[in-house]
Amino acid sequence: MISKFLSKLKSILFKSAVSLETPLKKEKKAVKSAKTKTKTKTKTKAINSKKNIETLTTLPGVGAKSAKALYEAGFKTTKAVIAADEKDLLAVSGVGINLVKKLKKLK
Repeated sequence: MISKFLSKLKSILFKSAVSLETPLKKEKKAVKSAKTKTKTKTKTKAINSKKNIETLTTLPGVGAKSAKALYEAGFKTTKAVIAADEKDLLAVSGVGINLVKKLKKLK
């Protein structure tokens, strides 16, 4: 009770000191919210990439390793893999001619 009274008294007597403290508190809150947003975006991207990689494994002959390699090469969807040229698919490490033949049968 006394500490509340003293803090109010200080704020009344030293208004300039209070005005300096307020922006700092707002700045700290802004920094914390920015960090939270960045973490949320990173988690969302990681979840989306896992889902896309799992979706790529539904293609015949595509396992976890080749799905990850295809995803990292820029093939984010099954439609993108099926529509891709043979040369582009063969350029991905872990993708061989047999896999390309299986994928081309899907067209």
